[in-house]
Amino acid sequence: MSEKKIENPTFDFSERSDGPAVVAVWGDDSAESGFRLGTREYDWHSHLRGQIFCVESGLVHMRTPRGSWLSPPNRAGWIPPGEAHQVSINSAMSGWSVMITPEAAKCLPDQPCVMGVTELMRSLVRRAVSWSGQLDLAPEQERLIAVLLDEIRQAPHESLHLPMPQDRRLLRVTTAIFEQPDIDRTLEEWAAWAGLSARTLTRLFRAETGTSFAQWRQQARLTQALERLAQGEPVANVAESLGYATPSNFIAMFRRNFGDSPAHYFASRGLSV
Repeated sequence: MSEKKIENPTFDFSERSDGPAVVAVWGDDSAESGFRLGTREYDWHSHLRGQIFCVESGLVHMRTPRGSWLSPPNRAGWIPPGEAHQVSINSAMSGWSVMITPEAAKCLPDQPCVMGVTELMRSLVRRAVSWSGQLDLAPEQERLIAVLLDEIRQAPHESLHLPMPQDRRLLRVTTAIFEQPDIDRTLEEWAAWAGLSARTLTRLFRAETGTSFAQWRQQARLTQALERLAQGEPVANVAESLGYATPSNFIAMFRRNFGDSPAHYFASRGLSV
């Protein structure tokens, strides 16, 4: 029996529940790429299928109403079916995306996350890319898809998440911090600015984000630091813009969180800072 194929699997299958449960595509910065990379932004949108994406260089920053996630090279970002999201891509020249039907995605996390990528997962995706134009899969291909879904389900999650609060007063504070990360207000000053007591801000922040105010602010700075460093900004400029007294203070904070200096962290991922 001859294989049935489609001309543009990325366009068709991102909004289709029929066809293969999993469709994998390769992406780059060319105009004809269905999974378009490079340096660009995709405004708020959603897909019928869930999407996993991984880049081999650069950085992907995805935002949803629930929070913000960073996906460095060789980590996979997961967006569940129907989840509204916004994506910023910085200096990503190649990578892959996997689109999963809502039915097949029931075994996967119900909220966005960043997960580690194993060698087996990467190999299975590469194999699946080779048949991405097929409407019907052979039994052996279906078995490989089942193994790939198991690998995705069992993949370890990475702590590259910045949760966002729902309370409008806290949201006002977090938005201001994100827009002006170098503002050096204390917790008490932020609380007064938002019309809250320091005790209420502390309690609500923990309840709505799962972290303390200080932890959230540091994670917000790390999020911005990774994104700006991936764009090629010098470490000294990033440190100053985020409110650190000296570059060495910033580098020490970066090393505590990622176990490496900014220069070595990005050099090992194909970028220079």
